[in-house]
Amino acid sequence: MKPLMLLFWILAVPIHTFVLQPSAHMTVMQNVSAEGDLWAEQRFEHLIEAEKEKRSEEEVIIQGMVHSKRAEEHGVEQTRGLTESEVKNKEVVEKEEQQGQNLDEHYIKPILTVWNTSHSQEIEGEEHLPPVVNQTTTSPIMTTASQPVLNLHTKSVTVPSSFPSTSQGPAATTESIITKLHIVNSTAEAIGATLLVKENGTNDDLRVELHVMNSSKLHLMEEVSVDVTAMAARAGPTAKAPLGTLMVKSKNKAAGAKHKDNTTLKAKKKKVLKVKAKKTKVLKKAKKVSKLKKERKSKPTTPSYFPYFEDHYCPPECSCYGRVVQCSDKDLGKIPYGIPYNSRYILLMNNHIDSIQSKLLSEYDSMEFLVLSNNHLTDETIEGAFEGIKSLKRLYVERNLLQSIPNDLPVTLEELRLDGNQVRVMSDAAFGHCPNLLILSLSNNSLGNKSSTIPPGVLLPLGKLRTLTLSYNQLASVPLQLPLSLRELYLRGNRIQRLQGDMFWGAAELQVLDLSSNRLTDKGLGKASLLNSSRLESLNLEGNLLKQVPLHLPRSIKTLNLEGNFISSIGKDAFISMPQLEHLGLARNKITKVALGAFRVLPLLHQLDMSHNALQQVPRQLPLWLYSATFSHNKIHVIPRDAFCWGPGNESPLSRLVRVHLEYNMIDLGHLDTLAFRCLRGFQVVQFY
Repeated sequence: MKPLMLLFWILAVPIHTFVLQPSAHMTVMQNVSAEGDLWAEQRFEHLIEAEKEKRSEEEVIIQGMVHSKRAEEHGVEQTRGLTESEVKNKEVVEKEEQQGQNLDEHYIKPILTVWNTSHSQEIEGEEHLPPVVNQTTTSPIMTTASQPVLNLHTKSVTVPSSFPSTSQGPAATTESIITKLHIVNSTAEAIGATLLVKENGTNDDLRVELHVMNSSKLHLMEEVSVDVTAMAARAGPTAKAPLGTLMVKSKNKAAGAKHKDNTTLKAKKKKVLKVKAKKTKVLKKAKKVSKLKKERKSKPTTPSYFPYFEDHYCPPECSCYGRVVQCSDKDLGKIPYGIPYNSRYILLMNNHIDSIQSKLLSEYDSMEFLVLSNNHLTDETIEGAFEGIKSLKRLYVERNLLQSIPNDLPVTLEELRLDGNQVRVMSDAAFGHCPNLLILSLSNNSLGNKSSTIPPGVLLPLGKLRTLTLSYNQLASVPLQLPLSLRELYLRGNRIQRLQGDMFWGAAELQVLDLSSNRLTDKGLGKASLLNSSRLESLNLEGNLLKQVPLHLPRSIKTLNLEGNFISSIGKDAFISMPQLEHLGLARNKITKVALGAFRVLPLLHQLDMSHNALQQVPRQLPLWLYSATFSHNKIHVIPRDAFCWGPGNESPLSRLVRVHLEYNMIDLGHLDTLAFRCLRGFQVVQFY
């Protein structure tokens, strides 16, 4: 027959000492009927099924407790900021909780032993239980508050004689004892127990084990049918008188639970040591950080912009070469932050900069050259941006969206380029702040558009101005009352029809005048046009409407460009007033005839270009000191003997010609007069093809 079991559930009450004090004597009666044994066996099976259900529920509770405990242990590892006292207190609490949980998981099984002897009765470690024979007693005894009480209630049942006996011995008359075990705790907490009957194989020793599991707040009363007859039959023929002594033994089970508690405590200690080690590392790092902070505080404070604007710093968008900062073609939307203050050249062309931060440029005391060409700057976005710059000399703001000249230009400015904007007007206030300006370039703007013109004398405040560029605007006349210091004036690509005499009030220093691609006529260049330009050396009249070589030009002219006009002939005295002429351009005209000796009066002429005309022969008596002569793309078919080589008598000095271009003409080499080239350095000088 299977061992009988009884489970009593106990929650939360740790059992340090569990003492069973008998409240009644257990009497074993013989001659128990087989019917009572059958009833007890059915009752036991019913209890086993109930116990399985309870155990499954308890396992779910225990698993939940284990998971929660693991979460708490994980939380312990994350607590780094606790002090040592707090860590110790927390370890004690967790140790107690772990002990309680281990007792829940592992049953503490005190052993309830029945010795089937006729003379001896004992409870191990406790007083003897007084025997009560052949009577039913119910006397629960309450002990102290800390000790649960075991109450034993016995009943005798007669077993029929037909009950089978074992093979080990004859059938013995036994009694089935239905025992009620009441484990009562005065604190309203209960102890669950399991009663197991084990067999030693002999009739002398019958052991009943009571397994107690630590639980809390549970009070159970169970009835167990102990089949003494079956146990006696299995014990063998040596079964003695039905006298039993109940003993409790829990040493082995408690020792196992204690061993498990020790392992868990060791694991706990290891985890605590790990936490302490981590804490010490954190403390060391904190000490290092505090030392660094103290060192930083002890050092002198650095500016708030460090490392920006420092000499050794270079913005990541730029490339720095000494004191030159190259930020061009970087697709920038604004001036990079942190450009060193000691920079001399700052190049920001070809970006998308549409504004300049207020008072940013005034901090650059060493900046001499600033390039903002090809951006999206407007009058509003640069207002006040250039004010206060101490060393700026060159400012390029070409190809932007400006409609006027900035009024806050620095005093030190020497070169200002505003080409490719939309400037329509010029005011006195714009140039009053920069009297040291030397170069002013305003080409490709809208000056002179419709009714707007340049007021007379607007540029007089620029007393040191050397170069003025107003090319490709819409000017109908040359600005009046220009500064006398002006040396170069570029007016190409306008609508100028007349050159007025009051362009300068006084003797001007003008040396270069470019009036190409305008609408000048012969009348537009009167006697007084260049009266005050006695120092003029280069005059460009290309692409106008002239029909003859202008008269009354200054004697100081060295370069005269008359290409692209409508000149048809050149008279003998056309260049008589220009003895210092060195370069003469007459290409792309309609010249068919040149008077004899027209160029003889130009003793210093070095270069002559008469290509793309309608000449039929090479002009006669060209200057002997001529260096290069170009007559290509004409209708020349005759080369006179005195074209290159002429002089008194039949003798002529050696010519200085190096290159003579006669390509694309109508020259017949078979009838060519070789004496025409007698004074040349070689026949290779002449290019026919």
